[in-house]
Amino acid sequence: MFEHSPWVASRAYDRRPFGSVGELHHAMMSAVLAASAAEQVALVRAHPELAGAEAKEGTLTAHSGSEQARLGLTTLSKDEFRRIGELNRRYREKFGFPCIVALKLHASRASVLDEMERRLANDAQVELGAALELIGHITRGRLEQMFGAH
Repeated sequence: MFEHSPWVASRAYDRRPFGSVGELHHAMMSAVLAASAAEQVALVRAHPELAGAEAKEGTLTAHSGSEQARLGLTTLSKDEFRRIGELNRRYREKFGFPCIVALKLHASRASVLDEMERRLANDAQVELGAALELIGHITRGRLEQMFGAH
């Protein structure tokens, strides 16, 4: 659910039982928000770059793979691949973690690239907050898909 971060579920476990997907997600996000700043940054860093090395190597998690494939991020043209690679590089250099994008909120690759470009103007604190909020959105959607809830 939370990319390579089982500690989130472990910390939420003590709050069970959960009466709904929403309660489970709330417990998980509470664990994330109560975590140290270093743990929060590590959580964000555990996520793959869009169309990055993990996508090329075929090592994305099932969730990330299907989310990136839906917008064709696994089949980019050379120009698109070059542009997203440059945006990934600039973003990681500036903020120290990958750009988190809730792909379900986008109808096209172009809108993803535009969002990445726009967010480069933010400061690090704003981006960490945005990343955690977007991880919340992403994981809520994953839980709803897993349990058939909406």
